[in-house]
Amino acid sequence: MGVQINPSILSADFARLAEDTAKVANADWLHVDVMDNHFVPNLTLGLPVVEAILKAAGTPVDAHLMIEDPDRWAPAYAEAGAGSVTFHVEAAAAPVRLARNIRAAGSRASMALKPATPIEPYEDLLPELDMILIMTVEPGFGGQKFLDIMLPKIRRTRELIGKHDLDVWLQVDGGVSAETIERCAEAGADVFVAGSAVYDGRDPGAAVDKLRALADQAVGKASWACTH
Repeated sequence: MGVQINPSILSADFARLAEDTAKVANADWLHVDVMDNHFVPNLTLGLPVVEAILKAAGTPVDAHLMIEDPDRWAPAYAEAGAGSVTFHVEAAAAPVRLARNIRAAGSRASMALKPATPIEPYEDLLPELDMILIMTVEPGFGGQKFLDIMLPKIRRTRELIGKHDLDVWLQVDGGVSAETIERCAEAGADVFVAGSAVYDGRDPGAAVDKLRALADQAVGKASWACTH
């Protein structure tokens, strides 16, 4: 698996979602942020809109659930057809069972960690997962500044994945741009969520290509990739 770029439609024009998703047809996934105004202080969209996106978009959907009680709600996103479903470990009552339920429904299971949540207590859970998401901003709003203090956590997560020789993707989300993506890739990330960096310019598709090229170059030089 090479570098993957996942544009976040949180930065797209919600009145023109079909058009804006088509502009990034060269992306690997569409990253869809679901927020409930409880787990995070923002309200975005829910399952009906995700279902509509799934029908309209040719790109697979990566659903990031920033919600309370994901044990109850997350499997429905997998059943609807999202290719990857991410729950926050801080909100999950039974993360292993939840990951297995998501996989059983046909999706990749991903676990997200807020900036203050360490990865080490969840080392034993890694074999149950297909992806780990390290938040590089506090979740809830797009357009935030990248937190450089998350780079050591990305490195430690990559080391744990390598320690157990797992095929687990490592995603970063928050403030990812042409200025920060190389640092994330060097630290160990291989899946990158970018919102403003893609949709704030005139050509979102070209922005995806640029980010992928920068990440590819950085991964090619990274010590973790040489032994992966």
